[in-house]
Amino acid sequence: MKFPVIKGFDEEAFNKYLKNTGWLMFGKVLSLLVGLVIANYLGPNLFGDLSFALSLVAILAAVGALGLDSFIIREIVQKPNKRDEILGTSLWLRLAVNALLIPIAVGIYLLSHSLSSNPGESLALMVGLLAFASFFKSFNVIDSFFQSQVQSKYIVHVQNICLFISAGIKIALVYFGFSLIYIVWALVFDGFVLAIGLVIVYQRKGYTIFAWRYNGDRAKSLLKKSSPLILSAVMVSIYMKIDVVMLKSVGSKAVGIYSAAQNLSEAWYFIPIAIVTSVFPALINARKTDVERYQKRLKNLYDLLVYISLPTAIFISFTANYIVEILYPNKFDGAGAMLSIHIWSGIFVFLGVASGRYLIAEGYTKISFYRTAAGALINVLLNLWLIPKYAGVGASIATLIACITSTFYILLIPKTRQQGILMIKSLFLVDVFKGVRSRLKK
Repeated sequence: MKFPVIKGFDEEAFNKYLKNTGWLMFGKVLSLLVGLVIANYLGPNLFGDLSFALSLVAILAAVGALGLDSFIIREIVQKPNKRDEILGTSLWLRLAVNALLIPIAVGIYLLSHSLSSNPGESLALMVGLLAFASFFKSFNVIDSFFQSQVQSKYIVHVQNICLFISAGIKIALVYFGFSLIYIVWALVFDGFVLAIGLVIVYQRKGYTIFAWRYNGDRAKSLLKKSSPLILSAVMVSIYMKIDVVMLKSVGSKAVGIYSAAQNLSEAWYFIPIAIVTSVFPALINARKTDVERYQKRLKNLYDLLVYISLPTAIFISFTANYIVEILYPNKFDGAGAMLSIHIWSGIFVFLGVASGRYLIAEGYTKISFYRTAAGALINVLLNLWLIPKYAGVGASIATLIACITSTFYILLIPKTRQQGILMIKSLFLVDVFKGVRSRLKK
């Protein structure tokens, strides 16, 4: 049986992103398994400390990306002869900002928290090290280049090699009983190795980073275009990660239990990113040459993402307690209820990723910011209300409502309302029911 949504996509394009998703799935499954080993090894309290530090740094790391990922792709597609200037300028901008974020991350933590509840482990040190790991993400500009060439497979291969190295190191640390801080150092090493891998694959494909050059005017142009997306990325991080940071007020154990459920719920978020990333250059080209085909591809994309996410959410919602008991035996009590709620956020994350690329293609960067800001605001307000009453369950509810708000905010804007309607039709399987009615009439 074929998915109706595939009709209308170029077979070659579909095969490319399907293959990329397969490679990514392999890497993500391995990463999830290693994460489960670490969570069970550390237990709720220490795992809560690690999750808190990761979430705090993730919010700040959104600033370090400078909102340039999608713009680098678009700029290179439109101006291939300026490749070295675009990549060089983007890299130096990111290196400078990410270097500044290391002391800023530690400073923010010190202003609002004391040492970890675990004597001898300093959360301040952990936050600083993880911020240093984010510094190496500056080299992700190479990933954006290969995406612009629809050659993401090379990056996926590098990521999987690095993941094997990382998995081996972390399993060894757990096996020999090393403390949490060594696991944090392993995460720093992950970032370093991936950056080296990206440079190597770029060089081996006949390019050279030594040809990259910084251009002040290009920097101003990129920052001017991407500035709304910087704030937007921060808002995305806030409404995806602020729940963990705010849960710290309840205690490390509450953070650990919630994070165990959240990690399972978000383990598949790479799927929409892989699919949308692979077809984004084709969407931009279709918009230039055939608007009707462009709209059809968007609708097909929404349909496909719903066909993947909706059945998964239904299944996991009913089996969450069993899943948690199998994966976290007798260590993370209560995570099942959180997972059964949090998993529904994935449907709206899937649709949000696709519609976000639509907003970029149309140049509606301000709308992208406003909708994520609305989601972040709703999440913070709901967390302030629900966390003191229901702890992790309240945080799960807040995240779900925030994701719905952010995704369908575009319904409030006349020029983007049609895209919101297309997503609603996909969500409620309108075309499927139309097809069933048509067959019944026959």
